[in-house]
Amino acid sequence: MKKYSPVWVAVLGIAVGVLLAMTVSAYRQRKALFDVKYNQWQKLNYILYKVGENYVDTINVKDVTDAAVQAALNALDPHSVYMPPVELTQADMELAGNFEGIGIQFNVPNDTATVIEVIQGGPSEKAGLLPGDRLLKVDDEVIAGVKFPQDSMVRLMKGPSGTKVTVTVGRGKEQIPFEITRGKIPIHSVDASFMVNGTTGYIRLTKFAETTYREFCEAGKALLDQGMEELIVDLRDNTGGYFNQALGLSNLFLDKGDEIVYMQGLHRPKENFTADGKGFLKGVRLKVLINESSASSSEIFAGAMQDNDRGLIIGRRSFGKGLVQEPLNFNDGSGIRLTVARYYTPSGRCIQKPYSKDYGMDIYNRYTTGEMFEADSIKVDSTQAYRTAKGRTVYGGGGIVPDIFVPMDTTRTTDFYVACNRKATQMRFASAMFDKFKGRISPIDSFDQLEKVLDDLDLPSRFREYASRMDGITASDAEWEQTKGYLVPQIRALIGRFSKLGENAFYKLYMSVDPTLMRAIELE
Repeated sequence: MKKYSPVWVAVLGIAVGVLLAMTVSAYRQRKALFDVKYNQWQKLNYILYKVGENYVDTINVKDVTDAAVQAALNALDPHSVYMPPVELTQADMELAGNFEGIGIQFNVPNDTATVIEVIQGGPSEKAGLLPGDRLLKVDDEVIAGVKFPQDSMVRLMKGPSGTKVTVTVGRGKEQIPFEITRGKIPIHSVDASFMVNGTTGYIRLTKFAETTYREFCEAGKALLDQGMEELIVDLRDNTGGYFNQALGLSNLFLDKGDEIVYMQGLHRPKENFTADGKGFLKGVRLKVLINESSASSSEIFAGAMQDNDRGLIIGRRSFGKGLVQEPLNFNDGSGIRLTVARYYTPSGRCIQKPYSKDYGMDIYNRYTTGEMFEADSIKVDSTQAYRTAKGRTVYGGGGIVPDIFVPMDTTRTTDFYVACNRKATQMRFASAMFDKFKGRISPIDSFDQLEKVLDDLDLPSRFREYASRMDGITASDAEWEQTKGYLVPQIRALIGRFSKLGENAFYKLYMSVDPTLMRAIELE
């Protein structure tokens, strides 16, 4: 029998011991993973701990953490999100009612940005910029004629209050540099407010920001002073914002004790919100315009008006976002928006549409199923029938279904019109007309005066000549006849925007070709 030396026996013993220890350790690790309690987040914490302890290379802990947070929230509802510092700052700024910059509104009709509005009291107005100025350079960066991205232009001009930026503009044949000190710029929620006729007022609301309630009250009181008996509130494309602003607006129209909305979630008990009866618009007849891009706070307001039979809802089914988002911010400037409850209209309808695998394609699907064009194609859940205060039947299933449906209008889209839209011919023509007649258009501060000046400019023939000369787009007489009823009011509205009336001019001159607004005006 072969004998082994004591040394080899010792080595073998040690090896067996190590292998046994490793086997026991591996078993224990597998056992630990197998026994984790998901409701205590042990698995996630353990994996991140082991990655940090054992990974082969140096780890960027911030990137890994952000990725883990994003992945976790992606497994929840579509609106629970993680926001890095830049995105969070931008989102908060857009709802705060002001931002820091130079205070202009512009569009880019022909590879050159043109100033549409100089915000009153802002840095650009103080420096001397005017509507119609063409933006050529920001500091030493040429931004005209070089296909410079519009969002990049905005970033160049924005900046902290007190910092300076030089903006060179083209005005007529001159190039003029303006040194502008950036400052706080108010962001308005009320885009337009005017009297449609002797008794009907119109307010277009673009968001629910910190200043929305105050702006809306100011506009409403001004319209009452002008004889308003009926009000059209336009919430189309208003994606929402602050919940308290929707409550404030709803309160303006409802009687004491009328329910506005309630919220409820697994960890949030039911909470009701009711009107105090002190609103100064309770006696005004009301119509509310919505569409597929009206969401969140817009739907809270529209739902409260519909369920209390306070006003007519006109347009197309709203988006269907009725989730209560609770913020959680971190000291690195990032944050999450976590869904903690759902909003319900007074009748008990859940505003939130169902989550589905094609949730992000919902609006596109509304086109393909015909919902944008036929009221009968609107998806309603007949098992979720509810009653308004006066007993009318309304349906749940997501979004607010209007009382009066107005389809999208595609009857006027001739080849000529589509070609002009593709090259932004209307906007460029409006800018060219303002350049030519700036002295007549800039000072106008009344609708009657604006209409008279526009009538004198022979816009239809000028536009056809411009489209042919600048873009090579021509229309036969028959095609022009089919197009002009829609196109000419649009051109007039775009030019009117350069007057002192600003957005009010645009929306008032455009309303004759706005089917939803015209339907609201015509309804008794």
